[in-house]
Amino acid sequence: MTNTTLDLIRSHGSVRRYKPDPVPIEMTEAIVAAAQRASTSSNLQVVSVVAATDPAVREHLSAICANQQHVAQAPLFLTWCADLARLDRACELRGYTQSTDYVESFLVAALDVGIAAQNAALAAESLGLGICYIGSLRNDAQAVIELLKLPRLVFPIVGMTVGWPVEEPRVRPRLPLSAVLHWGVYDPQPKDAELAEYDRVMAATGIYEGRQVPVPGRPGELEDYGWTEHSARRAAQALRTDLREALRQQGFGLR
Repeated sequence: MTNTTLDLIRSHGSVRRYKPDPVPIEMTEAIVAAAQRASTSSNLQVVSVVAATDPAVREHLSAICANQQHVAQAPLFLTWCADLARLDRACELRGYTQSTDYVESFLVAALDVGIAAQNAALAAESLGLGICYIGSLRNDAQAVIELLKLPRLVFPIVGMTVGWPVEEPRVRPRLPLSAVLHWGVYDPQPKDAELAEYDRVMAATGIYEGRQVPVPGRPGELEDYGWTEHSARRAAQALRTDLREALRQQGFGLR
């Protein structure tokens, strides 16, 4: 099944090389307006976006984001934030006290951010722009908070580079649908054959080229390196272990 929307979704690939041409203000506004039309829990609209076009700010953000050069190179960097500050003001105006002590408050805002950001990504790509999500924005959340002057109850969830692609992005294969779609109830049976096939598909793209290391005692033989090895190594790392404290300092109780 296909239509223009499905075709656009299927053509997505992250862009990490951009032309220097700026993104027009009206395009940026249209992209964020599209994000506003995304589904939002109880119409609370607990999302805000900080748009950075200043090269100095983008350089600073690049340093925070593991020195990823496309963060500095892209003419537009969007920081997508969970924002309960606006709701706090609404409560104040109406004589209420917002409850932000529990995990649910943060989950609602974080989920709204993800939904809104994906709307924005599709809007940008429909205009011929390219995007790349930047999770490493959370490498030092406190530095981002200070740089962008985020007030209490506003927290940076993810970044997004936006700009004109130098070349067409590579569309990476995804897991087979049968590995992620469960009918009725979750099927707990391991699908090792599907994972092995996906390893072969991903390896054939050359995405992991150069990441293998020699097998000890076997001259000229490189280790088996596919999606399972790559993802398992990533999942085995404890990353950004200071986020809970940063969230608490911004007013999210997480009880």
